[in-house]
Amino acid sequence: MTERDRRRARGALESEVMGVLWARSEPLTATEVQTAIGADLAYNTVQTILTRLHDKGLVLRERAGRGHVYWPAQDAATAAATRMREALADRPDRQLVLRQFAASLDDADASALRQMLSDVERTRRT
Repeated sequence: MTERDRRRARGALESEVMGVLWARSEPLTATEVQTAIGADLAYNTVQTILTRLHDKGLVLRERAGRGHVYWPAQDAATAAATRMREALADRPDRQLVLRQFAASLDDADASALRQMLSDVERTRRT
């Protein structure tokens, strides 16, 4: 296996860090995030990822001693919905993208989505 094969996919480390932060109910230090991820990840790497996530507005931070504690700016569901909206933004083929997405859902998810859309429509009418 080459070094390139062992490397994480682009954005995978940011996703892992966000997963750790979403799984915890309290703010975490970079050391706590590093420990939770494990995999011999260097502290500086975790600190860099947290700083980048903060710069992107995905995490918030507060000074704690000589460092910071970090927590997600949004819960996981809100963040996923935001990414979904961004994927549709300014697309000339929005309907096609939505059709492909809908076609990829299993029966349970399709049913749940139909019910939620119905609820949203009912709420908008009132």
